[in-house]
Amino acid sequence: MDSLEDTLQRLRDTFRAGRTRPAEFRAAQLEGLNRFLQDNKQLLQEALAEDLHKSAFESDISELLLCQNEVELALRNLRNWMKDEPTANSLLTKTSSTFIRKEPFGLVLVIAPWNYPVNLTLVPLVGALAAGNCVVLKPSEISKGTEKVLAEVLPRYLDQSCFAVLLGGPEETGRLLEHRFDYIFFTGSPRVGRIVMTAAAKHLTPVTLELGGKNPCYVDDSCDPQTVANRVAFFRYFNAGQTCVAPDYVLCSPATRERLLPALQRAITRFFGEDPQRSPNLGRIISEKQFGRLQGLLGCGRVAIGGQSDEGDRYIAPTVLVDVKETEPVMQEEIFGPILPIVTVGSLDEAIEFINRREKPLALYAFSSSSQVVSQVLDQTSSGSFTGNDGFTFLTLLSLPLGGVGNSGMGRYHGKFSFDTFSHHRSCLLAPPGLEKLNEIRYPPYSDRNQQLIRWAVGTWSCTIL
Repeated sequence: MDSLEDTLQRLRDTFRAGRTRPAEFRAAQLEGLNRFLQDNKQLLQEALAEDLHKSAFESDISELLLCQNEVELALRNLRNWMKDEPTANSLLTKTSSTFIRKEPFGLVLVIAPWNYPVNLTLVPLVGALAAGNCVVLKPSEISKGTEKVLAEVLPRYLDQSCFAVLLGGPEETGRLLEHRFDYIFFTGSPRVGRIVMTAAAKHLTPVTLELGGKNPCYVDDSCDPQTVANRVAFFRYFNAGQTCVAPDYVLCSPATRERLLPALQRAITRFFGEDPQRSPNLGRIISEKQFGRLQGLLGCGRVAIGGQSDEGDRYIAPTVLVDVKETEPVMQEEIFGPILPIVTVGSLDEAIEFINRREKPLALYAFSSSSQVVSQVLDQTSSGSFTGNDGFTFLTLLSLPLGGVGNSGMGRYHGKFSFDTFSHHRSCLLAPPGLEKLNEIRYPPYSDRNQQLIRWAVGTWSCTIL
């Protein structure tokens, strides 16, 4: 096998030769990725079941289908996305052509997580390939089954002169980050995100950081408790809670909590049966390390629903905690498991104040029969995404970007946003070689008259050429 240095040099040489720039080459890579998804659907589902005990339903709708939609959208729109984008002109530059060119960055690194190991690996890859980059893909070593498929099967479908899968754990990733890349896309925790950003800063490499956080879910007194319980339980316990945009804790009044608890119990029983451990629809915790961390969180507050666990099966029951303190670990760290704390507040204003004194989350949810309440939460808070009266269904819409703010990350992707993320938007102006007489007003010696003419020519009211 090539050394790391040889692999990176090979990819750089491919990019510098211009191989990845033509639309035909980019489309061929995307078509290869599409065939990989179609040909290996069962293999990927088996890997996801091995890693996370995902049902075929969850694997299909949250992993494979979303990847296929991304590829197909990129293939349909690739040439249009690649076109130069004309821009407005002023009178001063009326004879020039101005536009934005979308250029590939070069050699990009995509570091993927383990919780959605197909989706969160391949969706950024779609954007990187569509934008004409060479790509180093680093799948998570924790989701071993999926990592094996991505490392052994995916390269057969892509041109290996512009693509490589590199394996390993934190040590290997650290060595990888010592090298210079033209762009780094990382999905993971804020703690590791800081490490990635520090490494990127040494080379002034731009980054997208898709991080996590504690996503609040405010439930207003006006809500129907069973409707809220159904939606919150579905999105909290999907993938055994191992979702970066899942509702992380509920904020509600004491009265709403008392109505919500039996409704949540009914929803959990309806979804997973009397014994959720036997349900084929409930996933498992990815590793013993994560299981141990989550088991420790079960000691926070008081268990109102669930609380059972089985270390040998890496099973933690769908759980609801009450009477938790803000200082306890379950309210300090992202849970990333099937545990839902409920925190009581006295009013909507108190809930908003609670949210705003914490780090900005990746997602924020508000449930109310009043559109004014939902709008107030939206208007008076900040988060990567916001949903009223539902969960993370926005992830199915390629017209909406996914991205954090503050502690929950920077940058955005999905659909055309992915193409734009992996493209350098180059400002271009092409002036005519003649017509020099028109330029005389900008040359010294300066005069008040020429200054006034230039101010007039570059004014915001000037004509535009598109």
